[in-house]
Amino acid sequence: MAPRITVIGTGYLGATHAAAMAELGFEVLGLDVDPGKIEMLGRGKVPMYEPGLEELLQKHVAGLDGSTGRLRFTTSWEEVGEFGDVHFVCVNTPQKHGEYACDMSYVDAAVSSLAAVLHRPALVVGKSTVPVGSAARLARLLTELAPAGDEVELAWNPEFLREGFAVQDTLHPDRIVVGVAGERGEKLLREVYAGPIGDGAPFVVADYPTAELVKTAANSFLATKISFINAMAEVCEAADGDVVKLAEAIGHDDRIGKKFLRAGVGFGGGCLPKDIRAFMARAGELGADQALTFLREVDSINMRRRAHMVELAREAVGGSFLGQRVAVLGATFKPDSDDVRDSPALNVAGQIHLQGGQVTVYDPKGMENARRLFPTLAYAPSALEACRGARVVLHLTEWGEFRELDPEAFGAVVAERHLIDGRNALDAAAWRGAGWTFRAMGRPRA
Repeated sequence: MAPRITVIGTGYLGATHAAAMAELGFEVLGLDVDPGKIEMLGRGKVPMYEPGLEELLQKHVAGLDGSTGRLRFTTSWEEVGEFGDVHFVCVNTPQKHGEYACDMSYVDAAVSSLAAVLHRPALVVGKSTVPVGSAARLARLLTELAPAGDEVELAWNPEFLREGFAVQDTLHPDRIVVGVAGERGEKLLREVYAGPIGDGAPFVVADYPTAELVKTAANSFLATKISFINAMAEVCEAADGDVVKLAEAIGHDDRIGKKFLRAGVGFGGGCLPKDIRAFMARAGELGADQALTFLREVDSINMRRRAHMVELAREAVGGSFLGQRVAVLGATFKPDSDDVRDSPALNVAGQIHLQGGQVTVYDPKGMENARRLFPTLAYAPSALEACRGARVVLHLTEWGEFRELDPEAFGAVVAERHLIDGRNALDAAAWRGAGWTFRAMGRPRA
């Protein structure tokens, strides 16, 4: 008989994992402490934008017309304990306020509450991104608090989801990493992931600390690669070089590769920034802080890109933002998402607003979240309306919609035809051909 699965925490990670497990054929029960979120998910609706997720939910949520009925949601810990054989913990691990370190309070609370209702053998699987050493501590906590004692086992199975591709990444992962303490955990997880393994996904078995380190190491490497090309953009600015051509040339080297070599305003979101900071903090606690000092510069380069975009915009409007209208295209930290956490686009917009600029923002999916975070900015219902009367237009999130904009049509509504491409994604020739002054980061003469 197939194991029954629970998912603790139904945010971005949990909702996606629950729907994907149902798609793989399992009976799934999702739990959250927020009744409003549970009610929404029970109707097959999601509280965030993620391509394909709502359709997948509606395919499996019990009670919906035509669904398989394999997926349900609850607020009851007791129901979770009675139902599940494998319990995935998918709660958030934000950065501590005023510190670099990771806030483990949500994970600790979830594991403690779950342990109290585990009266029979079970496997608890952590998917949250945590400081190395957390799994061993949580395994001891489970044994101490669970009525079933040492019949409750812990495994660690880090997630590698890309926002905008989360459903695909869960159903067709490029690797599955599990940190286990015994054969039972490995055997159960091989059963859970039999579908992706059968499709060729590598299954990497490790100990707890190695599995925990995989996620933070991967994110640190990606952040380093992004900041490297942005550092090269700084050199190109000083030397009149072209960072796009530079990236193209070095990307042909198989040892380097082309991915994550697009210079711009840098990375943001709820993962890379807080993960590299938490990694540095944990390394310091372990006495290995010198191993990760380079990540401080990675973080510094990333933040400098935002400041540089503000400077380029200030130059474009004549040296002062006071009373100047500025259009910002993009609010989310990346396209195909409504996530505005630590968004470079909103950070730039906010800095310009604080310096007296009249900033109007448009984003295809992130407007509601942006308004909640930056209520003092102005928001427009379309890109064209955002640009009306603007002295300069800033392209800060690489949505496909922005690549299709008509330079002539936009030229008719702006006060001055100044465009700064913060993502190196627009067609410079097309915009210049329509009479625009076009500037891209790391390409002073391109």
